[in-house]
Amino acid sequence: MQIKVVPLGAGQDVGRSCVLVTLNGKNIMFDCGMHMGYSDDRRFPDFNYISKTKSKINQHLDAVIITHFHLDHCGALPFFTEMIGYEGPIYMTQPTKAIAPILLEDYRRIMTSRKGVENFFTSEMIKQSMKKVRTIRLHETVHVDDDLEIKAYYAGHVLGAAMFFARVGDASCVYTGDYNMTPDRHLGAAWIDKCRPDVLISESTYATTIRDSKRCRERDFLKKVYDCISQGGKVLIPVFALGRAQELCILLETFWERMNLKVPIYFAAGLTEKATNYYKMFINWTNEKIKKTFLERNMFDFKHITSFDRSNIMAPGAQVLFATPGMLHAGLSLEVFCKWAPDSNNMVIMPGYCVAGTVGHKVLSGQKRIECDGRLIDVRLSVEHLSFSAHADAKGIMQLIRLAEPRNVMLVHGEAEKMKFLQQKITHELKIPCTFPENGRTVAVEGVHAIPVQLSTLLLEAATQKMMKDREMALRLKRGRTDQAPYIEWDNSQLPQLTADKWTTSFNGVLVANENDTTMKVLDICSAVDELGLPRHELNFTLKIPNYLTCSKSSEEPSVLHSLYNLLKRKLPKCLSDDLCFENDCLCLSSITITADSAQFTLDWNYQDEKKFEVILDLMRRL
Repeated sequence: MQIKVVPLGAGQDVGRSCVLVTLNGKNIMFDCGMHMGYSDDRRFPDFNYISKTKSKINQHLDAVIITHFHLDHCGALPFFTEMIGYEGPIYMTQPTKAIAPILLEDYRRIMTSRKGVENFFTSEMIKQSMKKVRTIRLHETVHVDDDLEIKAYYAGHVLGAAMFFARVGDASCVYTGDYNMTPDRHLGAAWIDKCRPDVLISESTYATTIRDSKRCRERDFLKKVYDCISQGGKVLIPVFALGRAQELCILLETFWERMNLKVPIYFAAGLTEKATNYYKMFINWTNEKIKKTFLERNMFDFKHITSFDRSNIMAPGAQVLFATPGMLHAGLSLEVFCKWAPDSNNMVIMPGYCVAGTVGHKVLSGQKRIECDGRLIDVRLSVEHLSFSAHADAKGIMQLIRLAEPRNVMLVHGEAEKMKFLQQKITHELKIPCTFPENGRTVAVEGVHAIPVQLSTLLLEAATQKMMKDREMALRLKRGRTDQAPYIEWDNSQLPQLTADKWTTSFNGVLVANENDTTMKVLDICSAVDELGLPRHELNFTLKIPNYLTCSKSSEEPSVLHSLYNLLKRKLPKCLSDDLCFENDCLCLSSITITADSAQFTLDWNYQDEKKFEVILDLMRRL
């Protein structure tokens, strides 16, 4: 069994996310994005890798999965379905399906109307593409066909973003898309269970970054905005329509209210209303605080933030403007930047990552002359980069890998040098093989062949009973009952984790493979002996120890056992003392029997009760 993975986009690059995965002969394409740094054929993934003949594309692909609505993850979807001709199943969450068409239409309008690109997908193609989409709920397992199943996990990042687990037989993978392991003001943190995939394909945008305190970043952001508007300057904040925009709007709204500021804050026309409607519609995708307060107060009904009119671009006086898109590669944000850049009183704050080739990346790189619409612009305004990006940093990526426990890791959606650093960190600290291939290079991953084994119910019951007794003993020890320590082998440093909600135990069994039956079984020893038709052997022990108990001379011998019985009843753990009984002039506990005369005690027991015997022996030696 072998798994093959090849990035068609985002291999040692950020943008144009598209990864083709083959699991036991089934081909899945994760994401279908565009690259914001290119305006030629390189803006879309190279779909010729799947099939050089458009008519055969459906024969080579079993499913397409879109993780979220950002264009670098879904921007090529209408092109792929309507112009390349893919007709198979497409999966995404309901919020992604609702929001993606709006961003795709904005992208289409900019490319065709403003940049004059020909042979581009149309508005009708976007609609037809969305009709092919099937939605998936969080933690829902969907069977694409008889062999392929997929499951969605919460990714944070933006509204509706999901990570996907896919399995075909005993081969599995997790594709993260973009995710954030830190909760923010409106979204929760990404989460995944211990699904233990053969390969985890993770974004690595911030592979070498460990972010400082979020509170410090928020304070720096507010201080820079306040200092600029206090001098009469204008602040441009390029953002994408949904996500960081709402995060920063909530932050500024709270600050404006507290400081009683009157300087106008604008948001690109129409987007505020749309965003509010989407957050109302998909309130279950937000964090717990938003959910709890939503009925009392909608966090997205802003008092100090209003819609932007183009007549305000060159209006005198201070103002703050949220404009799209977030990388200054097109649209209103680029238009406003070109007009505000020559004024040194103004400021641009870049709150997210900028792909190489975009104006945002050039500005952050320190270029002082930028070409805008065919003319050179002098950049005199202040340029600030404060990362409010909703991507996981290096610590968050490591955290997700520990959660999922994959056998292999592949890094995509990052820069090669940073990926190399993180690869070494993963390999060294987690001892997990890690790769970061460039676009078009296939990586083969050897999976683990799973062999189904039937577990004996008797063995499972015995293990469960042992686990419950061990848990009871751990709780007793934690409360200070140290006299019962011989029954437990753990040291005190382990006790806090022993009382956690999740409890694990080990047990011994016999793996039986019968040549007349293809099914393998794990049985308890007695059942295994019977299954194989072997004669049973019992191993019993006898031990004699001196009798140190003192009794009155008039006492009969049974009074020695009665005294021992009373002592053991008081000293033994409840789980053992309840089973201790007195019958036929001897003490009995499971297979353990104790008899006595005036000089010594005689103890007999079966090897299966060795642990219980050790507890009793330890107590008797203390007498």
